[in-house]
Amino acid sequence: MEKRHTWPEGHWNWPIDVTHKHGVRCGEMVWVGGQVDLTPEGAVCNPGDLGAQIRSVMAHFGRVLEGLDCDLEDLVVLHCFYVNDGSVDESAFLAAVGDCLPRGARPAVSAVPVPYLAYEGLEVEIEGYAMRRENGERTLRSFAEAHGASPLPAPFCPGVRSGRMIFVSAQSPVDAAGGVLHPGDIVAQTRQVMRQVERVLAGFGADFDDVVKLNRWYAGDVGIADFEPAALACAAHFREPGPAATGIPVPRHAHDDVKIKIAVVAMRGEDGRRLPRRHVWPDSLWDWHVHLPYKHGLQCEEMIFTGGQVSLDKRGQAVHPGDLSAQTHQAMVHIGTILEALGAGYEDVCKVIAIYAGDCGAEALHANLPIRSSYFRDPGPATTGIPVPVLAYDAMMVEIDAFAMKRGSTP
Repeated sequence: MEKRHTWPEGHWNWPIDVTHKHGVRCGEMVWVGGQVDLTPEGAVCNPGDLGAQIRSVMAHFGRVLEGLDCDLEDLVVLHCFYVNDGSVDESAFLAAVGDCLPRGARPAVSAVPVPYLAYEGLEVEIEGYAMRRENGERTLRSFAEAHGASPLPAPFCPGVRSGRMIFVSAQSPVDAAGGVLHPGDIVAQTRQVMRQVERVLAGFGADFDDVVKLNRWYAGDVGIADFEPAALACAAHFREPGPAATGIPVPRHAHDDVKIKIAVVAMRGEDGRRLPRRHVWPDSLWDWHVHLPYKHGLQCEEMIFTGGQVSLDKRGQAVHPGDLSAQTHQAMVHIGTILEALGAGYEDVCKVIAIYAGDCGAEALHANLPIRSSYFRDPGPATTGIPVPVLAYDAMMVEIDAFAMKRGSTP
């Protein structure tokens, strides 16, 4: 499918050369890579000032969308990564982001606290997607009711439907009064959160069988012991073949007693029918150490989703343990294999997000950003890169999602 790319004049830049662009438009979809408060030379602006960086980042966001004939009112979802050691009130953070949006904008949102970002002094990185009809008209939107979902400050809502696409905000085990449900119990919280996701989907006439992408952000830092119980509790809600999925540990959520957040993307026909899809699991790819119903690649109409790709073997053991550069290459090769199995290629990728194990600072980012960039011709897809202290498996260094679009046949 034909794509348009944008890099607004005078926009911020990385201090290294990459093929990635800040925004990509393909059909009705607009993908904006992680926006940060840097100069065109790659220096951090307003270091340590979260409020100032939020305003700069959202201004950058607006310029990227403008370059693709859209605006902030077209947003359907934002993913907000922000530095939080427990001292930042997440509702106040989201309210500050929301204050930068125009009247009429009501996106879904996921807020993910991290201990640091890629460069010293960065406090926030925000990516997201917008939608507008190819003829220039705004898409018809509907919005989920807040009843039974995680409370969010205006203008954010629990879920947004735009055409066939349904975006569910990251749900956490928090009630309408702000109380944490099942405090500290990650399995009970996972089941609670999945009930909330189910209610949001039902409001759009959809269910778990319509989910195409699942993102879990769970509190933990000791590997499989944190990963497995919640992963199985979540997986129990899906029949095989299930959606593409990614699960990332973070040291903590904004509230100490919250152990899990889950966001999903679903697709359902505008006429209410279930949409056909294709799933792939190439023979050369890795597996988890326990059986899960998720598939490595999924195509629904022209949308292609990959699960988070990593450098593991079929027993869930790290390949190239501890080597970020080698694992980045391996993950990108896996993405290419999945795309090929779906009749697509790297040229069809619109967006990539890499979550990598590393400290704050340029060294870890620059050990993977130019590598993943090298798999794309210029102009390449939008991108986001977020560091975390550890990933789900011992000696695993990177997990990379890709989102592509290719018109083709689905059953």
